[in-house]
Order: sequence, then structure tokens, then C-alpha cells
Amino acid sequence: MDVIVQLQAQFVEYTTSLYREGFLDDQFTQLQKLQDESNPDFVVEVVRLFFEDSEKLLNNLATALQQQCVDYKQVDAHVHQFKGSSSSIGAQRVKNVCVAFRNYCEEKNLEGCLRCLQQAKHEYYLMKSKLETLFRLEQEILAAGGSVPMMT
Repeated sequence: MDVIVQLQAQFVEYTTSLYREGFLDDQFTQLQKLQDESNPDFVVEVVRLFFEDSEKLLNNLATALQQQCVDYKQVDAHVHQFKGSSSSIGAQRVKNVCVAFRNYCEEKNLEGCLRCLQQAKHEYYLMKSKLETLFRLEQEILAAGGSVPMMT
């Protein structure tokens, strides 16, 4: 039983740090509230789709910004989509980079866009790693016979 209590405490501390450090916002909490016994993997499935879409969007952005004549409307459309999907899962830091990115698109500032692409990739991969760790902790709690604490 001590192992479960220890894992649950670790889970709460880790989750709290994700909010405190700005990786997650309240939208992630809302997403968790939609998960129930009938769909126990809801959050993991939604986040997995976010990961798949994000990888494609980041590749599309890199390709679009490497063109001889950059189509800033197309770049902005990709960034807008990335911002929306990031926002929908509560990936606050990724979403914030997208806001700055869109401003550079509006200004047709290639250097600024390239900088934001690197920053967006960095924040995305950091967020992906953090969420994978969170989901691994959840699995360890469940495998030990415990229940995952609900964050409010």
C-alpha cells in the first residue's frame, strides 16, 4: 500500500509542477473531467491525436518556411491550427509560442518565423515528454492496484 501512496503523491506533485511551470492550463483539467469508466483512455487518446497532428504540422511548417517564396498565409494557417490543437489540450506554452509565431507571419518576417518554429518544436517536444511521463505515472499507479488522483 505504501507504494501506491508514494506513486499517488509523486503523480500529484508532478501534475502540480506542470501547471505551475505553465506547461498545462485549465483546459487539460477540463479534458480530464470528460474521462470516465466508459472511456478510461479518453485523455491519452486525445493527446495521442494531438501528438500525431503536431508532428505533421511542424513538418508542414518547416517545409513551408523553406520555400523560395514563402506563402505566409499558408504558414499562418498551419500555425493557427497548431495553436488551436495546443489550446484544446491545455498545452499553454506551445499555444503561447504560436501567438508570437502568428504575429511574425502577419509581418512576413521570415527570421522571426524560423525562430518561432524552433521555439515551437522545443516547447512541443518538451510538452510531449512531460505528458508521456505523466501517463507513465498513471499506468504505474493502476498497475499497483491504486486509483489515479483527480486534480481539481
